[in-house]
Amino acid sequence: MTSSAFETDGPDPVSYLDRLATSDLGRSYKRRMLDELDLRAGHRVLDLGCGPGTDLEALAQAVTPTGAVVGVDHDRKMVDTARARTAGEAVVDVRHADIHSLPVPDHTADRARTDRVLQHVADPLAALGEIRRVLRPGGRLVMGEPDWETLAVDHPDSDLTRAYTRHVAERVVRNSGIGRQLARLATESGFMVPTVVPVTPVFRDVQVADEILGLERTTRRAVEAGYFSDQAAEAWLTHLTRGPFFAAVTFYIVVAEA
Repeated sequence: MTSSAFETDGPDPVSYLDRLATSDLGRSYKRRMLDELDLRAGHRVLDLGCGPGTDLEALAQAVTPTGAVVGVDHDRKMVDTARARTAGEAVVDVRHADIHSLPVPDHTADRARTDRVLQHVADPLAALGEIRRVLRPGGRLVMGEPDWETLAVDHPDSDLTRAYTRHVAERVVRNSGIGRQLARLATESGFMVPTVVPVTPVFRDVQVADEILGLERTTRRAVEAGYFSDQAAEAWLTHLTRGPFFAAVTFYIVVAEA
């Protein structure tokens, strides 16, 4: 179940996040999220689920010299990497913590961001309530999340396509419909939601799509989970590499104000 178009083994998590950040998709939506944060010198900003620190430098540049950036992640390796990468940034502090229980006093942050984080957490509503707690009145949260239930892959066998996308929504991503839920959940957490921006990246190159979406690895997992037979999976992947390729998924950027 392999082709030169697909990665046999996926990248480690740090490499994957770096790859996404430097892709056309990553640069585009991250710039929009940064613009929506409307950062100013002196702001105290939280990067929740900061990963290996991909965005910490840009945040630091926006709030220097009198501001502060606090990166939070629950993964020790990510925290260590982020700390190493931002060692020269005096305004950056990276902490190992859970988004459901932030080590931040009430009403002390001006801005917060989550970037593809709430799709993975145990309780998005509780996480949003915690973010609401730490933001000052008038503070702003900017969230960016895919809605995996919008994933579309062109293939002549619609049954195989549905099996693949159903597997992603049901088994691969914990909160697969979080993109469409963000505005409602933020409102239920006490935020006002003035802005929702849909972004729909389109993939026309199967290799690029595999690097971001993990097509081959996800198909292999779908076989193990019983969504595909080995034969069907082979047919699915073979066709994707032969004809014109198309895939898309909608990503939502939501601005919430405390």
